[in-house]
This record gives sequence, C-alpha cells and structure tokens, in this order.
Amino acid sequence: MSEKNEKYAVIVIGAGHAGCEAALAAARLGSRTLLITINMDHIAQMSCNPAVGGIAKGQVVREIDALGGYQGIVTDAAAIQFRMLNRAKGPAVWSPRAQCDKSCYQRAMKAVLEPCPNLDIIQAEVTDIMMEGAKATGVITNFSDKIYADCLVFTTGTFLSGKLHYGNINFSGGRAGDPAANLLAAALQGRLKIRLGRLKTGTPPRILAKTIDFSKMQRQDADLQEEQFSFWNDIAPLPSPLPRATRKDLPCYLVYSTAETNRIVRENIHQAPLYQGRIEGIGTRYCPSFEDKVVRFEHHPRHLLFLEPEGEFTQEYYINGISTSLPVEVQVPMLHSIPGLENAVLSRYAYAIEYDFIFPDQLNRSLALKKHPNVFSAGQINGTSGYEEAAGQGLIAGMNAAKFAAGRETVELARDSSYIGVMIDDLVTKDIIEPYRLFTSRAEYRLRLRQDNADLRLSEFAYRNGLLPEEKYRAFAVYRDKLEQTVNILRTEKTGGRTAWEALKQLKGNFTDPASLPFSAESAGLDVTSRMGRRIIRQAVIAAHYEGYFDREDASIVKLRKLESWKIPASFNYDEIAGLRAEAKLKLKKTAPTTLAQAGRIDGVTPAELALLQVHLTRSIGRGKNRE
Repeated sequence: MSEKNEKYAVIVIGAGHAGCEAALAAARLGSRTLLITINMDHIAQMSCNPAVGGIAKGQVVREIDALGGYQGIVTDAAAIQFRMLNRAKGPAVWSPRAQCDKSCYQRAMKAVLEPCPNLDIIQAEVTDIMMEGAKATGVITNFSDKIYADCLVFTTGTFLSGKLHYGNINFSGGRAGDPAANLLAAALQGRLKIRLGRLKTGTPPRILAKTIDFSKMQRQDADLQEEQFSFWNDIAPLPSPLPRATRKDLPCYLVYSTAETNRIVRENIHQAPLYQGRIEGIGTRYCPSFEDKVVRFEHHPRHLLFLEPEGEFTQEYYINGISTSLPVEVQVPMLHSIPGLENAVLSRYAYAIEYDFIFPDQLNRSLALKKHPNVFSAGQINGTSGYEEAAGQGLIAGMNAAKFAAGRETVELARDSSYIGVMIDDLVTKDIIEPYRLFTSRAEYRLRLRQDNADLRLSEFAYRNGLLPEEKYRAFAVYRDKLEQTVNILRTEKTGGRTAWEALKQLKGNFTDPASLPFSAESAGLDVTSRMGRRIIRQAVIAAHYEGYFDREDASIVKLRKLESWKIPASFNYDEIAGLRAEAKLKLKKTAPTTLAQAGRIDGVTPAELALLQVHLTRSIGRGKNRE
C-alpha cells in the first residue's frame, strides 16, 4: 500500500454536480483540494435529463451563480434552448430552464475544473476511510493509495451500493456504464457509524431522431429573449474559452401517451420490479415512474411527454415523463403506442436505480456530520434529487469544509436568504423518507427569493466568505449601486401627476419592451441600450409590483430572524425541561437544532413547547449570551 506524502485540506469524493461545485468552492477559499472520481470522462455527467433549471431549480442555479459557482456559466455554454417557465404567473415564480448539449456540458465543466488553482483531480475509487480514533483523517483508494486530509466531502450521487433494474434483470452499478461504490458504502457505516437508507430513482429510454415522426407532435421553441443563467458571462472571463454549443434554438416536442400505452403497462405491471418487491428503495413522489402514473392515476387516459434533444451533434432524444423499469421487451411496444413513435428505435433502454443515502437528520446546516464535524456530504447522498439541488449543497459543503480545515467557523444560509437555505433546513430538520425535491411552495418568502435578484441576496455574503472573486464583486457593486440610484430617481420623478415608480406598477411586474414603459425612459434616466440597463429596468418593475406585499413578508422575516438569533448549544439538555412531551424531546435530541427557529420547524414540536424552550434558554444560559 502506497502512502502519499502530501496532505490535502479537503478531499471531495465524487465528481458529479455536487462534487464539482464542492471542489471549486473549497479551492476558491484557498484550500488545497483533491477531487476523486471513478471516471475522468464522466465528470458532471447528465445521467438523466439533459437540462438544467425548472420550477424552483432555476432559482437555485441563479443562487449558485451569485455565490460564485459555475453551474450557470457552464449551462449557458452548453445551452441549446432557453425558456423562462411560469411566465403566465407572477415574477416570484418565474423559473429559468435550459436544454443542454450534455456532452458539451461535461466538457465545459471539465474545462473549468482542470486549470483551477488549488485543485487536483484523479481517477480512482475510494474504498475505505482512514480513522484516528473517532476522527476521519483521509481515504484509501482501489490502488491502495492512502491520501490524508483535514476534511472529507462525500458527493457520491447514486453510486453507494447502486443497483440497476431492467425488469427482471438487475445488476450492480452507479448508473449505466459506471460501477457502484459498494466498499465505500460499507466504510461509511463501519468507520463513521452513520445510518444509511435506500432510495430509488429512474431514467426514461432514449430514441433516435430519424425514427421519430415529429409531424404528429407539438413543437416547443426557445424563448426569444436575452436572458441567460449567469450574471457574469461578460465579466471576469475564464483563463480559456469553454466548449460551447453553437445552436441555441433547438426545439423540443410535446406528445401524449395513449390508452393503448396504459393497457400495455397494466398487462405487464407484474413484471415491474417495484411491484414485485425487488426494489427496496423508496421512489420520489413528484417524479413517478410511468407504471406508477398508470396505477395511481388510472382515471387519466393519457399522460403528457416531452421529447428533448440530448445535444447539438447527436440524434438521440430523451423522453421526459416515461421513466420506467419494465422489461426491455415491454418498453418497445409501450413507445410504439405513442403518436409519432410508431417506428421509434430505442438507442438506450430505461431503467430504475436504487442506492444508499445518508439520513440527513445526522447533518447540521453546514452539511457536516454531527458525529464527525470534519466530514461533509452533499447531493443525492443526502436524499435529494436533481442536478441543481446537488450543486447547491455541494457549494455550501465545499465552502464549509474549507473553512473548517482552516480553523474558521462554518456558516449557514437562512431560509429567508435563498432556496438553498430552504432546502438544507428542510433536509436536516424534516423526516426525509423519499427523494427530496424543491418547489417554490416550500419557500415561505418566495416573493423575496426570486430568480432575478439572487445576486442582490447572496453576492455580498459570497464575497465576505471568499466565494466571489474581487472582479465579480466589483461588477456586482456597480449594478447594485446603479439600481439603487435608479429606484431613487423613479420615486421622485413625476409623470402624469404621479411618480414614475407608481406608474411602473401598471406593468404588473412584466417588462419586455421599452415601448411598454408608461413614460419616456430617457426622462427617468433609464438606459435601454445596455444589457445592464435593461436588467435594472426589469428589476425596478418587479420591485414596484410587489412593494405592498414586501411589507407583510418583511414583518414575517423579522420574526424569523429574532428566533434564528437564539442559539442552542450542541450540549443543551432537553431532558431538564419540565413540560416537554416525550415525542418533542426525542425529536429535538435527534435533530439537535442550532437555533430556536429551526427547533420550531421540527415536526411534533408545538408552539407552546417552543416557548418553554425559549424560557429555559433565557434562564439557564442567559439571554445576553444567546442573542447576537
């Protein structure tokens, strides 16, 4: 067994979407970082749908970008179609989504990682964890290399004891084409003594374009607008240009399954491994397999499907909405029963995958394990689903690992600051028994947590914590100050007997054309000729629209922040509080909340018990020591 002489501050295990952002964040903070992946050619692979963003997910990508991360930048490079979802609703729930060239996405993220200062990348499988007493000190690879580190970040996706199911056929694998990480799953349990559960997800078949009759489908084109994911595309360019997709207007297609599709599924449901009891893992409620749809929604004779191109230079299409684990011989007639797919050739069969995950109640909001404060985890290993949720967690875990390795205090994102903060708080506070998926409805303060203002919410935090480089921060400050100046002018400039600010409210938050402004742009000092100027106008229009609602939401945020300011020590003894029910004590000890606000969000803790806890904190520790 060889022993590497060098020691890293942070080792990230797994180079999916969580691992990439974790490694880049740790490196940006100056930590000597190692990223270990089973396959260097599969870094940032889009294992399921070739798209980034969507409802709530698009907000997360914008937040990652505001925090100095790279998912938005790489998505813009690889995008072959961009759309803003929910435009028929209010701006608070507008969500950007980009169809990507999945091969270009991989290559672009690899091009970001490889030249990154402070970051090394190696191809190996982590098979064991080194310990000194109860402390993790490094990892052992399948090459018997011992590599030491101050902190470990596990971002293993679906690889822990992964098993693929194609009907009655099943075999070990982390995803199609990659091996499972069986030895690492055993090490997490054996070395770190953490509880693992079992979850399930799946992916649909892919088909060849030349065998599709698109004339029987509804075409869905890209939005004609200047929107992109990243705020920084024209600022602080990377050392070398990223690989880019040249076509940005590739269409998707909509089609419905048929009653015949449902009949084929019902007649073969006994061959589905989930209904045979062959799958132990619990699947996601919000992205069910097609056979689940047929069984659970039997009153629906058809289901909407989306055909999405997998790239600019490939003929493969992804069929969104028909994930299945039925046998391959059943998948063919299923697809042939759909209009336009009568002669479709399946290039890749659909499958289900089950895998181990860490019950996230074992984490705190820094994404460190409570038992092992120098060990962090992010992504599907924490029970989430989606590239975006994974990347958001990865960035926070990587940042905090670097901070811990440097002897600095870790930080948390509050629920009122970001969707990432909402997600992490939900994960560590709620009972996660199925794959977690973000929705705008999970955020109490979604009027504030919009996709258009992620930099205004988070870039100051990112700069203070070393995530956002100076050049980007200066550009952000110019935008922020110009926006503030513009809003002040609009509040004082009169037009038609009212202020320009009041006049903006008639647009109801939606600005698309300078001609739609209820006054002259020049008279109000608005710049419609530059991209930043148009963005400032859009931001002002949305802020004016929601102004009255902000006042009510802000009052709720003030109450939340007061409760967040009450810190609960890790050593706090809940058994000493008379009046707490046994259920509340059990859940408080299990979750170990760090603040009074988090304690109040635990299922089974009543407002009366929260008041008891607050009184006890005041008496036993002293209010002054617990208020910031």
